[in-house]
Amino acid sequence: MAENTTTTDTPNAADAPAGDEAALRERIAALEQQNGDFLRHLAEFQNRNNEMLQVMRRKDQELEGRLKYAHEKLAADLLTALDNLDRAVDAARKAGDKSPLTVGVAATQAQILEVLKRHGITPIEALGQPFDPNRHQAIQSRPAEKGQEPNTVVQVAQQGFMIHDKVLRPAAVIVAQ
Repeated sequence: MAENTTTTDTPNAADAPAGDEAALRERIAALEQQNGDFLRHLAEFQNRNNEMLQVMRRKDQELEGRLKYAHEKLAADLLTALDNLDRAVDAARKAGDKSPLTVGVAATQAQILEVLKRHGITPIEALGQPFDPNRHQAIQSRPAEKGQEPNTVVQVAQQGFMIHDKVLRPAAVIVAQ
């Protein structure tokens, strides 16, 4: 006859001897400690990861700023040559000169202004505008004439330029008082 016995592989806490129960409690406590350590390490990792992401974002913003204004020094140096072209064109116009040379110089001046514009370098509108010390440099003042508002730019001695949202060179202006 075959014996009909069933065995279970899972220990029952009620059937376990007192020593096994204490060992299980110790094992649970150790696992809880390991789990706590793991969670602390995970939180530290996440904090460090967030810090690194912030550093990377700051570096990206710095790089973007550097690239945005990378040609600032070159543009500032070119403005002196552009001023000379402006003076040459103005002198030729005042003299009534309409020769091919004058037309060519004026075309070169316009071309340089267009290239500067494509790179975010634009002239500062100053004539007739209220004086703004952030964008204008007052080199002289004169009494306001009839119809002129005080503290208004009445003449531009040297054209100013912006590079994106930053003043590259302030406009040198004469202001009505």
